[in-house]
Formats: sequence, C-alpha cells, structure tokens
Amino acid sequence: MTGRPSVLVRESIAEAGVELLREHFDVDLDAESDLAEIIGRYEGIVIRSATKLTGDLIARADRLKVIGRAGVGVDNVDVDAATRRGIVVANAPESNIVSAAEHTVGLLVALARNIPQAHAALQEGRWERSKWGGVELAEKTLGVLGFGRIGQQVARRAVGLQMRVVAYDPFVSAERFRELGVESDTLEGVLERADFLTLHLPLNDETRAVIDADAIAKMKDGVRIVNAARGELLDDAALIAALESGKVAGAAVDVFAREPYDGPLLAAPNVIATPHLAASTDEAQDRAGVIVAEQVVAALEGGLVTNAVNIPSVGAEDLEMLGPFVPLAASLGRLALELARGEPSRIVLEYQGELADYDTRLLTVAALNGAFRGRVDQPVNYVNAPLIAAERGIDVVEEKRRAARDFTNLIAVSAGDVRVSGTTIGREHRQWLSSALGFELEMELSERMVFLRYDDVPGVIGRVGTLLAEAGVNIANMAVSRNREGGKALMALSIDTPASPEVIERLREGVDEAYLVGLDAR
Repeated sequence: MTGRPSVLVRESIAEAGVELLREHFDVDLDAESDLAEIIGRYEGIVIRSATKLTGDLIARADRLKVIGRAGVGVDNVDVDAATRRGIVVANAPESNIVSAAEHTVGLLVALARNIPQAHAALQEGRWERSKWGGVELAEKTLGVLGFGRIGQQVARRAVGLQMRVVAYDPFVSAERFRELGVESDTLEGVLERADFLTLHLPLNDETRAVIDADAIAKMKDGVRIVNAARGELLDDAALIAALESGKVAGAAVDVFAREPYDGPLLAAPNVIATPHLAASTDEAQDRAGVIVAEQVVAALEGGLVTNAVNIPSVGAEDLEMLGPFVPLAASLGRLALELARGEPSRIVLEYQGELADYDTRLLTVAALNGAFRGRVDQPVNYVNAPLIAAERGIDVVEEKRRAARDFTNLIAVSAGDVRVSGTTIGREHRQWLSSALGFELEMELSERMVFLRYDDVPGVIGRVGTLLAEAGVNIANMAVSRNREGGKALMALSIDTPASPEVIERLREGVDEAYLVGLDAR
C-alpha cells in the first residue's frame, strides 16, 4: 500500500489523461473484473458511456469520492445516489465544442456547394457541373439561433468566411455580441434576415419545434437550414414540405428526434444528413479524457471541481443554516429571469438578516442554477452556473445587510429592473414570496404560478377567476397587492394544472402584463 488514493479507469481514455492520474494516484486499468466486487477499493473511478453506475453499485463504493465521466452526459450514473453519499460526479461538457462548431461549418459549406450530391453523382459516372453549382458564403447572412459556447464558435468561423452574422439569444449580453462582431436581433428578426440559418438552442418546452411551418413562412425564399444541435428543434414534416415547395433550398441535419433515423429526410435530394457526428472526433474524445482526469485530481486533492454536476461540498455547520434556503434561492432566480423576459446584464443577490454572516456563494450559485437551467444550450449545475453568467457577460453581485425588515432572513434577486424577494416559513421551510415587480406580497411559491399586473379597477379578479374556471384550471392560492387605491395592482396565483398559451393570451386582455412561470428549477 502506498498511502495514495486509488483510481479505477474502467474504460479507455486518452493516454495523457491516464498519465495525469498516475502522477497523483495509484491507477488501475481494468475493464474486465466484476465491478461490484472491486468498486469498494477505489476513491475515484473514470468511465465513459458503457459503464452503468447504479445506486446498488454506488452503495458498495465505501471509499468512493469522485466519479469522472469522460464525456458530456451522465445518464449512466445515478447522480442522486452519488450525491446522497457525498460523491462528486464530474463530466467533460466542453470537450466537444470545437468539434461541434467545425462540423456545423462543414455542413454549411457542403450545403452551399452541394458537395455530397456532386460526389455521389460522380461516383455513379455522371459529370454534372451545371446541376450542382452552388452559392458563395461570403457576404451572405448567417442567422444563429442560440449564442452559447458552440453558437459563438460557429459565429467566429463564419465571420472568417466573410459572412454577416446575426444571432438571437436573450441571455447573452450586448457587449459579448459586440466583441465577436455579431449583431443581436429578435428570433423573428433572425428568421426574416437569414440566408443560412443554424440552430444551437437548448431544448425545452419553448424551443421544441421552434422551426415549424409558421417560422419557415417568415424566412426568405431559398433559405438554407443547418441543425447539428438537437433534432427536436425542427418540425420534420414542416421542413420536408418547405423543401418540396422550394421555400427552403436545402437543409443539413446531423441530429434527429429519434435515432437511429431512417425517415423521409434521407430521401430528399436537397438534404445532407450525417449520423450525429458533431462530437465524433479523435480530439474531442481525447480532450474528454484529459478534462475528466483533471476533475478527478481536483476532487481528490480538494481543488475546485469546475464540471461537477451535483452540489459542491459545504461544511456541516454552514449547511445546517444555508441548506433550507438553497431551493428558495433557485426558485427566486428562476422567477426573476422569467419576469424579466429578456437578457439581464446584471443579476444582484441580496442577503439580509442572519444569512449575511455566512458565506452565501452556495445560495448565489443556486439562484444562478435556477435562472439558467433549461434556458441555455448546455447542462447547468451548481458549479458551472457562474461560468455561464460570465460567458454571457452578466455581472453577478452579492449584497449583504445584517438587518432584515419583517423577516429574520430574506433573499432578494434582481435581474435588470425586476426584483423578487422571499424567505422560508415554518419547520418545513416553505418557500415564501414577499415581493415581486415592486409589490409586497405574502404567498407561498409553487411549481406553477401566474402573475398579472393591471389597473386597480373593479371586476379584474372576478374575470380572471371565471376565465380560469372555464378553462378547467384550479386556483390553489392567490395574493393581491396594490400601490394605492385606483393605482396599479399585482395579482399572484398558484394553479394546480398548466394554463394553455390560449388561456394566457385571454388573461392578457385588459391587463398590463401576464406572466406564466414554472418554478421547478431544481
């Protein structure tokens, strides 16, 4: 026994990653032994996608402190089981950024010049120079939907090809757009202006099938579309119809809603398709091994695990105080961003009362985690949330005040001009909303909420209740606040079932603003 921690490399990673681990630990390369029999010997384990670390396996890992996944996803790891045992789970989410960006640009060039079609014709003995003549990329407008890490790398390369780049992402600062020489626009504006359109949005309820028949109708005739992000962003039927009509001149697709894919897109002569190859390069795979090795070293030597996907360690004494406020901070972060309806250049976290005496960075990270989850093009966790804010040019500020009016402790989150605040109530630490949009409230936060700002006149409350009742939506709780009699008022509702977009549109009639907010941001 050397006294050094032991690490098991269960699946092959880059030799440089193995060597890095060997510099610090005793390392075993073992893909054959019964994992259930040997996992208890190790402080760290490195896997790829083939190894399934279930709750039962993790329960046998008495010494395990870190699980390193050499890749992006952690679907093959029971993260909840690991978290309960205090095991850090880390991955390599940035390993494929360059590969994905380059594949996107490769598809862009192939689409513009019909390269695969011309190659196939030549293989079949057909010399068809005139049939497969294409278009130049220079001086064309590239629309980028989603301006996260991969979208920004695509934009850099497109600018190098002398393309004009216009992008949509409400969570990236104007300064970041300027730095990259890219113009920011609305979603509709990008659709209307693009000669080529590339998709890099996160997948959520708002972006699923974002490119449907209505979106395509807003585009230029002859637009070309590239999707190397997520298959569900595209409505396949709408795309096929547009390809057949000529509205869309061509499409290049690397991802599909269901994979492996054998559907009608493969038969279209103006479609280029690849089998989800964006991250499939030697460099991306090697990079994943080195990155995950760095994460394992950091976890076992007390460093910062920048790619942890579960909650970072907190001292037992601090956790006793801060723990109940973590879900509240996440909910307030989510609520502030939802109500802000746009890209904030600054997020301010205020901690009042006894909380001001503690290191509140965990709460700040929780608030950012709630704010960004499902709204950016990458997995969000309690460690990388601050990095996501920095990448988008968003200033994050903590302010503390020992005195808290009306409450022992209070957390407030401001996103631009929107400020929300809350605390916890009772032994169950119920999440309690104390203010929103400039109005004081007393109401428990819930998973589904509706906020209405309106003129303080008779009949509004009754009309809202009737409308929701007719739609079969039950109001579980309600609070109303006003700034003065006959002035402005805010109604906050928690509802038992989701309200449809049509219901929300009807609610907007006769009010200043209507917001439907989902607070399941954990």
